[in-house]
Amino acid sequence: MLRWIRQQLGFDPPHQSETRTVYIANRFPEHGHYVPQKFADNRIISSKYTVWNFVPKNLFEQFRRIANFYFLIIFLVQLMIDTPTSPITSGLPLFFVITVTAIKQGYEDWLRHKADNEVNGAPVYVVRSGSLVQTKSKNIRVGDIVRVAKDETFPADLVLLSSDREDGTCHITTASLDGETNLKTHFAVPETAVAQSVSRLEALVAIIECQQPEADLYRFVGRITATQQEEEIVRPLGSENLLLRGARLKNTKEIFGVAVYTGMEAKMALNYKCKSQKRSAVEKSMNTFLLIYLGILLFEAVLSTILKYAWQAESKWDEPWYNQKTEQDRNSSKILRFISDFLAFLVLYNFIIPISLYVTVEMQKFLGSFFIGWDLDLYHEETDQKAQVNTSDLNEELGQVEYVFTDKTGTLTENEMQFRECSINGIKYHEINGKLVPEGMTDDSPDGYLPRLSGEEELFLKAVSLCHTVQISYDQTDGLEDSFRPANGMSSQMEYYASSPDEKALVEATKRIGVTFAGSNGENMEIKTFGRSEKYKLLHVLEFDANRRRMSVILQTPSGEKVLFTKGAESSILPFIRSGEIEKTRVHVDEFALKGLRTLVVACRHFTPEEYQEVDRRLHEARTALQQREERLAEVFSFIEKDLELLGATGVEDKLQEKVQETIESLRLAGIKVWVLTGDKHETAVSVSLSCGHFHRTMNILELVQQKSDNECAEQLRRLARRIKDDHVIQHGLVVDGASLSLALREHEKLFMDICRSCSAVLCCRMAPLQKAKVVRLIKTSPEKPITLAIGDGANDVSMIQEAHVGIGIMGKEGRQAVRNSDYAIARFRFLSKLLLVHGHFYYIRIANLVQYFFYKNVCFITPQFLYQFVCLFSQQTLYDSVYLTLYNISFTSLPILVYSLFEQLVHPHVLQSKPALYRDISKNSLLSFKTFLYWTLLGFSHALVFFFGSYLLMGEDTSLMGNGKMFGNWTFGTLVFTVMVITVTLKLALETHFWTWMNHFVTWGSIAFYFIFSLFYGGIIWPFLHTQDMYFVFVQLLSSGSAWFAIIIIVIICLFPDVIKKVLYRHVEPTSTQKAQLTETYKGIKCLDAMCCFSDGETACAPVGRIMERMMGRCNPSRLRRLWSDPDPFNSNDRSILTLSPMEATSC
Repeated sequence: MLRWIRQQLGFDPPHQSETRTVYIANRFPEHGHYVPQKFADNRIISSKYTVWNFVPKNLFEQFRRIANFYFLIIFLVQLMIDTPTSPITSGLPLFFVITVTAIKQGYEDWLRHKADNEVNGAPVYVVRSGSLVQTKSKNIRVGDIVRVAKDETFPADLVLLSSDREDGTCHITTASLDGETNLKTHFAVPETAVAQSVSRLEALVAIIECQQPEADLYRFVGRITATQQEEEIVRPLGSENLLLRGARLKNTKEIFGVAVYTGMEAKMALNYKCKSQKRSAVEKSMNTFLLIYLGILLFEAVLSTILKYAWQAESKWDEPWYNQKTEQDRNSSKILRFISDFLAFLVLYNFIIPISLYVTVEMQKFLGSFFIGWDLDLYHEETDQKAQVNTSDLNEELGQVEYVFTDKTGTLTENEMQFRECSINGIKYHEINGKLVPEGMTDDSPDGYLPRLSGEEELFLKAVSLCHTVQISYDQTDGLEDSFRPANGMSSQMEYYASSPDEKALVEATKRIGVTFAGSNGENMEIKTFGRSEKYKLLHVLEFDANRRRMSVILQTPSGEKVLFTKGAESSILPFIRSGEIEKTRVHVDEFALKGLRTLVVACRHFTPEEYQEVDRRLHEARTALQQREERLAEVFSFIEKDLELLGATGVEDKLQEKVQETIESLRLAGIKVWVLTGDKHETAVSVSLSCGHFHRTMNILELVQQKSDNECAEQLRRLARRIKDDHVIQHGLVVDGASLSLALREHEKLFMDICRSCSAVLCCRMAPLQKAKVVRLIKTSPEKPITLAIGDGANDVSMIQEAHVGIGIMGKEGRQAVRNSDYAIARFRFLSKLLLVHGHFYYIRIANLVQYFFYKNVCFITPQFLYQFVCLFSQQTLYDSVYLTLYNISFTSLPILVYSLFEQLVHPHVLQSKPALYRDISKNSLLSFKTFLYWTLLGFSHALVFFFGSYLLMGEDTSLMGNGKMFGNWTFGTLVFTVMVITVTLKLALETHFWTWMNHFVTWGSIAFYFIFSLFYGGIIWPFLHTQDMYFVFVQLLSSGSAWFAIIIIVIICLFPDVIKKVLYRHVEPTSTQKAQLTETYKGIKCLDAMCCFSDGETACAPVGRIMERMMGRCNPSRLRRLWSDPDPFNSNDRSILTLSPMEATSC
């Protein structure tokens, strides 16, 4: 604990050097000067709290919320001074909110503790004292030798020492880390690979020096020094030697590895990251409204305090005969009395700030998020994947999106590659029936005929089938030692696995043509050319990286020649070509790209023995370096990958996903601008944009590509701006590449943004991952502050997904990093349409009305309290009983708005999908605009005035209204106001409800009934545990008066009737698009007014009012309104949404 505290304060950093030294089997030097480094234990801790810190830490986090802290202050004020209301009125709601939130967070953390204990207590085998010992995972220390068996996960980050194979290789899958299901081969160095038994491992003397822990899963820099016969042998260690915690051992019986990173220092643990705290526009509006209401509260408290002292300026009111002051009161400080009175009024009016709003919003978001997962229209049967919600805090943000930034490969396309064409030595070829046929020729050879390939064709196919990192999995074997087998029958037993779908498609294509990759055992690769076996010795692999955009292998051919095969993007290969048909190949690559094919250029280089010795030496030096290894390797790779001989190019098709074009068109009609951000080359990206409907054929395409300097870029931007101004074209599209984008953003950001805003579609090609995030940030922080959404399926999309307001991951074939870092995850791009147009629309209107209604009902609640002070000479007498004060927001009015916010639908989901323009009605946070907020606030004040003065005028002066002849008291008056208020605010929500289910009926009428039943029991029985019972028999006597019932009915009608009139007038005179859609949907036999408030069984709440209005205004004609809609697209007939909970038919409202 002391060490942890010192680390937190910065006095004892856990790692004091840039590298760590690991002694295998913890054999430390015997000399006395060695001080062992301190490493973390192997416990994984994902929990947030412990038994000891849960209460203080959770309370601290909860009271960081302004509303919670505010109510805590009010509660403390009530405890310290004499206030008109009991501390229970503030303390109980606060306690309820804090308790509910603490239980929820505590339960979630208990689940994390449970999961941690399962992981930390998992049994593992460790080599200690010359034997294999079983222990718990949490007991593994850095330096321990761990044994892992087939299909087990690695309990820590291990450097592979040996496996059951002689060559020291093993195969793993990292699906739990990055979602890639392909098999990856990892290697042990030769000096440790021979230690395949516990006794030989015990005799192993070796030291590992490596970098300190870092989060990058694909980077590891280290070296191992093994001592054999008093000779030290140094070998480099890289990511191919490191087995990551969480990965799983496959196709290998067992391995031994030494732990180098343990517990929270493992790369998997370092990649645990809290989701960025994104706040929705609704939450920001809610906080603004809270501040306004806080201002209203302070104003009312100050005004009441000033008026109290103004009133008491006269001595007869300052000290009346029935309320004489004590000597202490007369001598007390006036300033202290003023502050005390101000605080007392603050307590009296504090309920205008709705503390339960936060709990209701959290419950609405949490429960409402289940609808996305339950929606069968967002379920993909082929992959058995349903939509998932990672962040329920942003549900309503789905209804506010203005910009969609999408990746291309795997998002708009299937990421299922099919080989289509290739160019060899300047000649184009197609694949027809498993044969390579030159362009313009047909395949007329008989089946079973083996074509003869030219030397160039055969070399090209060999290069494609050897230059890759593809692995082969066999159904009936554990290893690959016997992978070199006859080609006959091989296809039924083996399957290719590749981290890149392009590589898999190319290797499968060469196999169909006749050059088959038969497998690799670490040192050798075998191919079969029309059944003729050839073995190549694998000397070096030059891995792919995003900067070089190419990968290479160095092989020794069966004849002993050293050759380099390389493939990559044409921009990264062609500049280094020394010989070959460069211009013809370049033309063919452009033609492939125009067809929407993904292109790769293939080349080779033959080394002389002297050249290879130099290459081998440089590679060894760079790979054994502990400092700046990446930079040295990049320099060596550039030295090797030059003077290349061009072999040809490949064209692979990535098929568009289903209904991509319809989805993009729906988003465009909804007013959402779609930007495509891709790493593909310009021609390929434009072709796909045209085919998926992102660009239209009639659109004026503007280009900002291949800009070399700031001046050139600025001039091109000015030309584009003039073209947009001069061209009388409705729509423009912009194409920009990564290099030009960097120049445009450096000095000319404003001009570039003006051009982008004038374009309805933007395509950014040749984009690096960080550039994608930069583009999203550029739009996100523009003066308009639009809501952005980013959607992608790969690790290269994570940065833009995290940057956007809403991030959506596609469950594709490029791993699960995008899904894990997203707010929502869907299986296909086409599901985005319903996610935004239906779920986003519903979530937004629900929570927007929830927030407005909460403020409305609290204004109704507390304004009569303020008005009552004018009647009681600002004596701080409360109008309502303390129990009513406490239960108003918790019990009497809480459930109707919660159920409304879960099930409300203004229109049917079919209509929202078929009429995307309805999405525009709720854009720009329109339902939470200041105008709407002001309407709801003034409505609350007006209703409160009617409650108070209506009750006062009808009941206040009449002493004969009680059935027993007794006069009305202040508690009876307050109860009458409270009764009218509960009924009115509940019926007001009923008027706002368009979609009635049995749950709406139950909670709406049930809440009113519960209030009456509770009041009868509370006031009709003497409760022994109550100190005072001012409400005894008050409610019973009130209801015994017919005049009281008359007053209740009259006041409720006076409050709600103008609201009904307003709705009807607006619906007839100035209907919104949504209201037109409601009429279109309900035109068969349902009247215009009935569509506003109809129930699921066909009964209408407004039928009597409807008849009156129809006599006043004449029958309405829904078909007239229906003609206002263009109806080009039919309803989606396959809607199986769980949202359709009502028994209504689609033709009913």
